[in-house]
Amino acid sequence: MREENQSSSLDFILLGVTGQQEQEDFFFTLFFFIYPITLIGNMLIIMAICYNTHLHNPMYFFLANLSLVDIFFSSVTIPKTLVNHLLGSKTISFEGCLTQMFFMIALGNTDSYILAAMAYDRAMAISRPLHYATIMSPRSCVLLVVGSWVVGNANALPHTLFTANLSFCGNKEVANFYCDITPLLQLSCSDIHFNVKMMYLGVGVFSVPLLCIIISYVRVVFTVLRVPSTKGISKAISTCGSHLIVVSLYYGTVMGMYFRPLTSYSLKDAVITVMYMAVTPMLNPFIYSLRNKDMKAALAKLFHNRSFLEKKQKR
Repeated sequence: MREENQSSSLDFILLGVTGQQEQEDFFFTLFFFIYPITLIGNMLIIMAICYNTHLHNPMYFFLANLSLVDIFFSSVTIPKTLVNHLLGSKTISFEGCLTQMFFMIALGNTDSYILAAMAYDRAMAISRPLHYATIMSPRSCVLLVVGSWVVGNANALPHTLFTANLSFCGNKEVANFYCDITPLLQLSCSDIHFNVKMMYLGVGVFSVPLLCIIISYVRVVFTVLRVPSTKGISKAISTCGSHLIVVSLYYGTVMGMYFRPLTSYSLKDAVITVMYMAVTPMLNPFIYSLRNKDMKAALAKLFHNRSFLEKKQKR
């Protein structure tokens, strides 16, 4: 086998968030606390929705799936980062690197399409309340979620396959704490023009749900303005406020990372990825539960039932 085709037998070096040991210690501590909070918070959201029949409607169905995606999203990178730091290692195999990249792209796209489905759901609830039950039927909700997963994985597969065929002959230092497509393309000694075009095509696919979200909320605004009332505005804010916060956090950081030329990327940009890869999945449960009376009531009921069962078992 020729040297330039031996990519599959090589290890990459993950430089971390900043590359500075003192700062890497800080981010290790940050991830150490963020990861369990993310797991527990999102699992509580899923359990509260599953066990409370009052929450068996489209909005909370999408929220439960968003929490599931966020659990997977964080689990793709943070455990590896923590283990590497504890072992004093920065290496990741070529296969492991491609696996990370595939799931990050797939889950990131799935997340964005579920956010779009949630925006569409809120728009239908406010603009077409009489037809809402028909439009957002259980079958429609399942198709929207399944479609989100299918599009996410379909978008990730070609990027992974094309990256797997690249050659990496010199520097193997990935300018991030996980394998992202942008720093990997910068390391390749192959012709990456086609890969770059595919990456920007992928950004376009990723932008579709953002456009859907914008259209959905424009529809909400026009609906509220047609029937101006304090009650209508209050309802729009209460049903859409949390979702808008999550969308702003997620797309704000992602756009800052990928909606620019490949050559402008450097290690300092890894800090941006911490926001959408680790912080946003952790914050989502708090944003949706603290601003939602039904969600707070469901969580309180979940804890009450749990404590009741524990007391019953002790008797």
